[in-house]
Amino acid sequence: MSRFDGYFLRQLLILFGFFTLVLVGVFWITRSVSLFDRVISGGQSAIVFLEFSALTLPTLIRTVMPMAVFAAAVYATNRLSRESEMTVMLATGSSPWRLARAVFLFGLVSGLMMAAISVFLRPASVEQLEQRQAEVAGDVTAQLLNEGEFLHPAVGVTVYIGAIDLDGTLSEVFVSDRRDPQNPVSYSSKTAYLVNNETGMHLVMLDGIALRLNLQGWILSSTLFEDASYDISTLTNSDITTERSLEAIPTFELLQNRDAINAAEGFPIGELVDELHQRFSWIAICIAVALAGYATLMLGSFSRFGLWPQILGAFSILVVLEGVRGFVSPVVIEEPKLWFLLYLPAAIGIAVSGVFLLVAGRPLMRKRHKGATNAMSQA
Repeated sequence: MSRFDGYFLRQLLILFGFFTLVLVGVFWITRSVSLFDRVISGGQSAIVFLEFSALTLPTLIRTVMPMAVFAAAVYATNRLSRESEMTVMLATGSSPWRLARAVFLFGLVSGLMMAAISVFLRPASVEQLEQRQAEVAGDVTAQLLNEGEFLHPAVGVTVYIGAIDLDGTLSEVFVSDRRDPQNPVSYSSKTAYLVNNETGMHLVMLDGIALRLNLQGWILSSTLFEDASYDISTLTNSDITTERSLEAIPTFELLQNRDAINAAEGFPIGELVDELHQRFSWIAICIAVALAGYATLMLGSFSRFGLWPQILGAFSILVVLEGVRGFVSPVVIEEPKLWFLLYLPAAIGIAVSGVFLLVAGRPLMRKRHKGATNAMSQA
């Protein structure tokens, strides 16, 4: 690797880190607002919100990484061209193919990062996130600790807590249990406490009244009590296991046990094949968008105003590649044998880059094309 290759590669990596940080920050802020509201309103702490946010980062990084790779390749190439560094290298005899070595290495480095995220980190994070969401959903204690709201921790159960003191005392407590349709019961007390002992979680109510309605005889009975214990452990979901999503299945399991997954969990074979090859196609697309961004800008000549027409062209190529990716995925789901179509966007990007570099390496071809265009316009 020459000094210029090392210099070009460093520029690409620095800009890649910058654009990744910016894009992840923008997308994370957008998503974290709704996540924060959902987690905090469910009675969970800020630590749970930070944990959930960290578990969503691999998915978020995988989404924005191709855009960051493309932006870094376009920005670095445009800056080197605007500052005449690229022009000097071309004037000394280096061809666009030769200068593309640093971009190809940059694509490989970003592809390795994408491989670690898409193949390993993202499935593990999604699996852990789903488990934690199931645990939080079964945490009835956190669900009850919301003052001033009518809460429904289980079907047929309504709980209201007027206020929660700093020492954990619950004030103005109301509980309605309608799980037995023939004998609904309601409790109301001035104060209550949550007590966890060997028999489970209990709501201990003090100085209250219990109203029980017998619908068969239409009899309403009331009982005043000094203290009463209401078992809320039955409201919790002791079985926190949940059906995993397609994204949470480990890659090695998708490689080896697709038939077993199909039989046990009901995922169609087409969706399993699509998910598996999507994870690997993200690696190839990183290389393709890096080369496409560089090769498109190499078609332009030196201009102190930059290469804006070429930049717009490169962005158009990125949009087309993304459109092809969205088109081939349903086809593979319907016909798993056509899994190789998922790599078609990356193949198109690399092929287009090769054609553009071939044209950029032959300036006479561009001049003849430009001269023919001018002649046609004059005619």
